[in-house]
Amino acid sequence: MADDMDEDEEQLLPVHELEEELSEEESGNSMGDQEEADSPEEEEEEDHLHVGFLRRLHLRIRSRRDHDRVEKRPTKITYDPSLPTAHSYLGSDLEEYSGRTVLDEDTFISLPLLHLPGVILLPGQTLPLHLFNQRIISMMKHVIQNNRTFGMVHDTQSHDMRTGVEGSMSAIGTTAEIFSAKEEEDSGVETMRVKAMGRQRFQVMDTRRQTDGIVVGTVRIITEPELPGALEGAQLSSRNRLRPIPLQLQQPSGPERMQWLRERRKRHLGAANWTWLPPWVYEMYDAEVLMLHIKAELRSWYEDSVKFHTLPSNPSGFSFWVASNLPLNDTQRLKLLEINCPVQRLRLELDTLRKCTMLNCTRCGLDIANKSDVFSMSLDGPMAAYVNPAGYVHDTLTLYRAHNLNLVGRPSQENSWFPGYAWTILQCRHCDGHMGWKFTAAKRKLKPEMFWGLTRSAVQPGFKEASQEREMPLI
Repeated sequence: MADDMDEDEEQLLPVHELEEELSEEESGNSMGDQEEADSPEEEEEEDHLHVGFLRRLHLRIRSRRDHDRVEKRPTKITYDPSLPTAHSYLGSDLEEYSGRTVLDEDTFISLPLLHLPGVILLPGQTLPLHLFNQRIISMMKHVIQNNRTFGMVHDTQSHDMRTGVEGSMSAIGTTAEIFSAKEEEDSGVETMRVKAMGRQRFQVMDTRRQTDGIVVGTVRIITEPELPGALEGAQLSSRNRLRPIPLQLQQPSGPERMQWLRERRKRHLGAANWTWLPPWVYEMYDAEVLMLHIKAELRSWYEDSVKFHTLPSNPSGFSFWVASNLPLNDTQRLKLLEINCPVQRLRLELDTLRKCTMLNCTRCGLDIANKSDVFSMSLDGPMAAYVNPAGYVHDTLTLYRAHNLNLVGRPSQENSWFPGYAWTILQCRHCDGHMGWKFTAAKRKLKPEMFWGLTRSAVQPGFKEASQEREMPLI
């Protein structure tokens, strides 16, 4: 490894030492008296052990080479980040639909509901689907003929698909608006490819199953509150001309920006002098200040791979973008979706960003990557949803470096989520669980030459505290 390798990373052994180490393991696990002649069954068992030894040796050598080849963050990215957002692996013949459906807030409507294992849709997130279930395809046809909107809810019992839908749905979901779709028939089997966008949150009030098997829910569209500033009641109207301009408006760049931000902060919190509380108390619950702190934390994760000027400028939209790009488990992600206050959602996200140091294997807890290894290969951010040919949706996080992983199989460009890159399956070195894919450039001009795509279900954030349970910040 390079000299700048972290001290807590595993020291990789030379190939001959790997052979000696594994040979000692095999000899220590051998059974029986070596002086006696082996029976045919024992010889066959020894052959299997030898094959297993060679396989493990091969995997560890490949893992070692993988570490040696990836050392530094890519300084230049020549890849077009708009390509993954197009989801071209679904085909270029999808029919596009224009316009947008906006449902009235705090109203009750009926929506067909869909739930998929491990999928928690957030507002502003793109959802690609490859459908084979005839019942769901029939539902999508009906949806397209109407307002192109259906409800996406989380399946809280995805491990048992035989359970009743009514008993396994989360109470909060997100409307999904279809903006492109394509039906096709192959050997008498009808399939459908769909691209949808998460729009508005809703609360499930009641559900019923129709005779065709479609679940329809009576839902309430949740209002996204826009809270006034905490100091609005203490501000004097005569000083309106001295108040700072909103952060989303044009800001100076370069060295002048920090001076501009300091002056703006002083003027923004000046009204605190008319209250009993110091300015820093109001700063803790100021949406614009929280957004600044989160962007500063994200720069330590993503550096310059994320273009912050393209992100939503309002607190609610920005908080949902952050939630969709954090490698959280289903429980933590659903908790963020359920929060009604954007300030509280931002505070919880900031707390997570500050205390997360590592990304670990969900199954065995093995260290997989540092949070500084994360970078963005897509305009959507470092994590986005993709669907494989079998129809399974994966939230995939991109990293320029990872460790404790083994490669399985050969690289393939078929149905690649990142056009121009070939994918190879990744497994955890300790538990052999599926972790994601390694992507290698098929053309020399592409930068980076390789990167890693880890599924959200396979990794979990490692926090500074020993406990993995996160407490909700009070507001």
